[in-house]
Amino acid sequence: MKKENDLKHLVKARYARIATQDKAANAASCCGATTPSNKIYNIMMEDYSETAGYLETADLGLGCGLPTQFAKIKRGDTVIDLGSGAGNDCFVARHEVGPEGTVIGVDFTPAMIQKARHNAEKMGYNNVEFREGDIDSMPVNENVADVVVSNCVLNLVPDKKKVLQEIFRVMKPGGHFSISDIVLMGTLPQALKEDAEMYAGCVAGAIQKDQYLHYIQQSGFQNCTIQKEKAISIPQDILGKYLSPEALQAFNRGSTGIYSITVYAEKPGSETKGQQPLASTGHASSCQEGTGCC
Repeated sequence: MKKENDLKHLVKARYARIATQDKAANAASCCGATTPSNKIYNIMMEDYSETAGYLETADLGLGCGLPTQFAKIKRGDTVIDLGSGAGNDCFVARHEVGPEGTVIGVDFTPAMIQKARHNAEKMGYNNVEFREGDIDSMPVNENVADVVVSNCVLNLVPDKKKVLQEIFRVMKPGGHFSISDIVLMGTLPQALKEDAEMYAGCVAGAIQKDQYLHYIQQSGFQNCTIQKEKAISIPQDILGKYLSPEALQAFNRGSTGIYSITVYAEKPGSETKGQQPLASTGHASSCQEGTGCC
């Protein structure tokens, strides 16, 4: 796989292209980044269409979860969305924080920032702003956010520990995050791990689930909870681009799993105003001893 800066340039170039595509084109590929398969697959994305605050022109179909659904956002909160794209999760968060709250989207792709700002201006949203910058070095002061959300983005960043440290820095004491991301259980075939398009497509950059949760614990967060988990199946015609027939059969027989998880965790400190204890969602399962997140 390429070096860290090369990977960042790769992702930026791919997502600049994605910013010019519509949702249907993105849904035809793995996280919008790879060459479309011969059918339309909704591989990872969740349906936002019934979610309050949803703006269709801001939905590029790039997510792998609904982190705002689980993020316990309250009126008046300051919310930061990492890898905000065209603004979809920011506009959903805006509905939750109300006119007295603030939403900040951070993205390092200029074309995405431009698209998001256009969407905000078109809707007359004056409490949503979009800042260009890397999420592993955010253009945000410390102790700003009540809530941080992110949707299928940390797997695109080579240094995930650095991103988590940044989240800890910008979050207020007692604040929390809800992040949807792709993780692995088992080992990907080398051909998938080393392919640039599969990295930009949210698969090759994914790390082991236990390691991901351990990084959260190492960064100082507490009360880690897996709020939702679902298996991701990559269509055979996409896998067939990278694997020989024999390797594809071996992968299908193996135990490697690709999962979308939505993870909640808190920064220690005074509780934010009005915060309630974490409630069961019906999907949640608390991290258990030995997972690295407790």
